[in-house]
Amino acid sequence: MGTRDTRSTSATADTAAVGNTVDGGPALFRLVRFWSRRWSNQALTRITREPDAELRRVQHIQVIEAVAAVQRTGQEAAVTDVAEQLGLDHSGASRMVRDAVAAGYLARGDSTHDRRRVVVQLTDSGHELLTASHDWQRRCFDQLTAAWNEHDRSQFASYLQRFADETIQ
Repeated sequence: MGTRDTRSTSATADTAAVGNTVDGGPALFRLVRFWSRRWSNQALTRITREPDAELRRVQHIQVIEAVAAVQRTGQEAAVTDVAEQLGLDHSGASRMVRDAVAAGYLARGDSTHDRRRVVVQLTDSGHELLTASHDWQRRCFDQLTAAWNEHDRSQFASYLQRFADETIQ
């Protein structure tokens, strides 16, 4: 949170090729590059005694976010769904799900639609971790846009939500 790139962030470099128009593509990927590792690094710096435990916690958050995303569609979540959500192969997703189950964030069970299919659900601890993760994400957004007026913050949040909803099915 609060980490900002102190290098020149003017739009000049990103818009030079297209004149004075706003060029969202390069801006989007500049943000992706900037934030892709920083959010997990911030989580890792909280407890330096056990960095492996914090890395696992970040992975648990990714898994429970994936399960919650599937469940929001009204579907049951299986390892295959987690793999698809996270862009992983089945074996990688299976290991992450196994670890989240062992940590108490997920529970395995039988599908209500197909007894041969194993599904995962958030436990109470999983719901608590998901809520804490979303609270942290909101605090990050609030800090990063603190200098903006409320209308701009709300409009940007609306566009981000729309972009995520339309991009990630």
